[in-house]
Amino acid sequence: MTPGLSLGTPTPERPGPGALPPGLLRALQLDVGRRLEGLLAGEFRSSRFGDGMELAQLRPYEPGDDVRLIEWNVTARTGVPHVRVNLAERVLVTWLVLDASSSMQFGTADRRKADVAAGAALAIGHVASRRGNRLGVVTFGGGKPLALPPAQGRHGLLGLLTALEEDAPGSGTASLGAALREVGARARQRGLVVVVSDFRGPLDWRGPLLELLRRHDVLAVEVRDPREQELADVGEVWLVDPETGRQVRVDTGDARLRQRFAAAAAEERSGVARVLAAVGMPHVVLSTRGDWLRTLAVFLGRRR
Repeated sequence: MTPGLSLGTPTPERPGPGALPPGLLRALQLDVGRRLEGLLAGEFRSSRFGDGMELAQLRPYEPGDDVRLIEWNVTARTGVPHVRVNLAERVLVTWLVLDASSSMQFGTADRRKADVAAGAALAIGHVASRRGNRLGVVTFGGGKPLALPPAQGRHGLLGLLTALEEDAPGSGTASLGAALREVGARARQRGLVVVVSDFRGPLDWRGPLLELLRRHDVLAVEVRDPREQELADVGEVWLVDPETGRQVRVDTGDARLRQRFAAAAAEERSGVARVLAAVGMPHVVLSTRGDWLRTLAVFLGRRR
C-alpha cells in the first residue's frame, strides 16, 4: 500500500481502521504472495494447456475429452468433432465477501467493527490485486447489497469502501448464505474467497460454504468488539439487538447476570468457530481494540 491510502477523514463517529503502515503491508504482500503460490498458476499467460478462457488450439475429439469443450461450429463445418484446448489461467481471482449489516456499526473500543472490516478489506485488496491479479467484491446485510465483478487494481475497491463509509447503516435482508451463493455462481475459476464479517445472524451459510470449499480456498476474518463478550457494571441499561431491533432492560450491577452473559457469549462464538473448523475453513479473530492489522498479517503469513 502506498502512503496516504485511507478511507477519508476520521471522525469520532467513524474513526476509520487506523494506521496502515506501508512497511507492514509490504511485508504482508511478500509473505502472503509466497503462501498463495499453490493457488496461483502464475502471474502471466501460461505456455501450458489447461483450464482457462483463452483459446490455444482446436483438435479432433479423442475418447475421454470433456464434451463441454466441443467446438460445434468447427465440428459442423468439417464433419469431424473438434474440441477447444485453452491456455491455463495464470491470474489469481480473489473474492472479498464484506459484511455491511447493522451489527457492524457497533464499537466500544478504538473503533467500530465496520472500521476494522474496511481496513482488513483494504489490506487484503492490496495483496490480492498485485501484478495483474483480480479482485471481486460482494457485500451483504446492507440496504443495497453489491456485487462487483473481478477487476485489476485497487481503485474499484477504494471506491466501494468509500461508498460504504458514506452510506447510512443498512437494513437489507441479504444474509451471508445468500452472499456465498452469489460468489459460487460468479466464481467459475478456482481462486480465493475471503469472508470479512462478525458472523452474527442466521446460520444459513454452512451449505453454501461447503459448496465453495469444493473449488476455492476460503478464509474467515471475524470481527469482534470486547463489549459483545462481557457486560460492564454500569447499572440498569437497555440492550438492543442491531440485527432485529429487539430491546431488553438489564441490571448490569448483577454479578451473576454478567457471568451468565459472558458464558453465553463465549459459547455462541465457540459455536461459530466449531462450524468453521468442522468444514476446514481457516479462521482469524480481529478486535476493535488494539493492533488488528498485525494480527491479520500474522494469520495470513502463516497460511500455506
